Amino acid sequence: MGLTPAPLNVWPLAWIALIPLWAMTLQVARGNHRERSLLGLAWGIGYHGLAVSWITGVHPMTWMGVPWLASLAIALFCWIFLTLWGAVLVAVWAGCWGWLVQRAKLPTGIRLLAGVALWCGLESFWSWGPLWWTSVSYTQSPHNLAILHLGQLSGPMMITAAIVAVNGLLAEAWISYQRSRQGQPTENRVRKLAIAPLVTASVLFVGLHLLGWNLSNRVLVSSPDTALKIGIIQGNIPNEIKLDVQGWRQALAGYTTGYNQLADQGVAAVLTPEGALPFLWTGANLTQSSFYQAVRDRGVVAWVGAFGQKGGSITNSLFTVLGNGEIFSQYDKIRLVPLGEYIPFEDVLGRLIDRLSPLDAHMIPGQVGQIFETPFGRAIAGICYESAFAEHFRVQAAQGGQFILSSSNDAHYSPSMTAQHHAQDVMRAIETDRWVARATNTGYSGIIDPHGRTQWLSGLSIYQLHSDTIYRRQTQTLFVRWGDWLTPLIVMLAIVLTLYSWYRR
Repeated sequence: MGLTPAPLNVWPLAWIALIPLWAMTLQVARGNHRERSLLGLAWGIGYHGLAVSWITGVHPMTWMGVPWLASLAIALFCWIFLTLWGAVLVAVWAGCWGWLVQRAKLPTGIRLLAGVALWCGLESFWSWGPLWWTSVSYTQSPHNLAILHLGQLSGPMMITAAIVAVNGLLAEAWISYQRSRQGQPTENRVRKLAIAPLVTASVLFVGLHLLGWNLSNRVLVSSPDTALKIGIIQGNIPNEIKLDVQGWRQALAGYTTGYNQLADQGVAAVLTPEGALPFLWTGANLTQSSFYQAVRDRGVVAWVGAFGQKGGSITNSLFTVLGNGEIFSQYDKIRLVPLGEYIPFEDVLGRLIDRLSPLDAHMIPGQVGQIFETPFGRAIAGICYESAFAEHFRVQAAQGGQFILSSSNDAHYSPSMTAQHHAQDVMRAIETDRWVARATNTGYSGIIDPHGRTQWLSGLSIYQLHSDTIYRRQTQTLFVRWGDWLTPLIVMLAIVLTLYSWYRR
C-alpha cells in the first residue's frame, strides 16, 4: 500500500493490498487480541511509514541553528511518530474488528459491512485531529480520476469505503477458497461461497468506476463572465536563506519582478505562495517594500502570503491587497502544523522542547468559519497543510466559495511531499467542483479544473511565472451540501445488523 501514493502512484495495488491483513486478522486464534493488533500495527507501519517518509526531508535544519545530530534526531522522531500515529489506527481496527467478528460470529455480509464501517469511522475520527494526511482514499490521486469523482457524493470516505470493501470481498473469496482446498466435507458449497464474493468484488469495482467515469465526463459549463485570469509566482526561495536579509531581498526582488511581468500579461490578480514575504504585512515592512509599491503602481490585485498580527501573536495569513495598497480581506491559517508552527500542549511541553519554527513570536491559528471575500467574489482559501482536510474546503464551498486559492511552502520536505500535496488538491477540486490555483515556493504550483485534470504544473526548485484562466462556479455537489453522510449511515447500519445477528444467534 505504501507504493500507491504519489509520486510512485501504483494506485491499482490499493485494491488488493488489504487482503493479507483482512485474511490474517480473521484467521488469528480466538481470544488472541494482541496478535490481531500487532498485525494491524505492522501493516500500518509499512503503509504510513513509506507514505510519509518525505518528512525526513526536514533534515538538516542547520540553517535554523539546529546542530546536525540534533536535526537528524528530530527528523527521525517526526517520521517515527507520524508512522505510529497512522499505524495505531490500523491496529485499533484489526483488534476491534477481529474481536467483534469472533465474538458475535458474524456472517460474511455483516462482517464485511462491519469492517468497512469501522475503518471509515476511525479514519473520520482521525481526520478531526491535528495530524492527518494518509487517508486510504488519497492513494488514488491524482491519476484514477474516475474513482476520485466518488468524492463528489460523500467526500474522501466514500473512496476509502470502496477500497476497503473490494479488498474485504477478495479476502473473503480467498479464505473460502483455502477452506475448499483443505478437503472439508462441504467442499462444493465452500467453492460456491468463494465465487460469490469474487463476483461481487468485480461488480463493485467495475460499477464504482463506471459511476465515477460518468461523473467525470459531465461537461463543465463556463460562461465568459465567470472567467478570471490569474497569475502565479513560484518564488523558489530556499529555506536556508528565507528568513535572513539575503532571503528577504531575494524574495522582494523575485516577487516584485514577477508581479510586474504578470501585470503586463493582463492578469486580474496575482497569487503568491505561503510566507512569500516572510514578515508582518503592517507598518514600515509594508510601505517600504518594493512589492507593495509595485501593487500601488500597477493596480493589479495581489494575494500575498505573509504574517498577520493579533495582539502579541502572529498568524500565517493570505492577504487580498487592492490596487491602491489597501487590505481588502485576510485569511488566517486554521490548521497549523504541529511542532512546526506550534507546540501541542505547549504549557507542558514548551519547556522541554525547543520550537522548531524559526519564528520568535507565538503563532496562533485563525478562527474556524472564516469567509474570504475578494473583489472577484468569495474564495475558498487553503494554506499548505490544510489541503489534507476535505471538510475545511467543503465548509467554504457551502458558504459560497467560487474558486480555490491554495498557497503553500513545501520547501521544508523532500520532493515526494510536493507530489502528494498536489494530489490532495486534486481531490479537493473534484469534491467541491471548483477550479484551483496553486502557488508554492519551490513546486508544484498548478492549475486544476473541477474534474481534477491538471491544466498546468510547474517544475521543481525553479523560479517560474504562469498566467492562466480559471472560472468561478456556484454549483454544489452532494458532498458540499450534506458532507460525509456515508460514514454515519454505514456505521449505524453495521451496529443494527450486528446486534440483530448477535440476538438471533
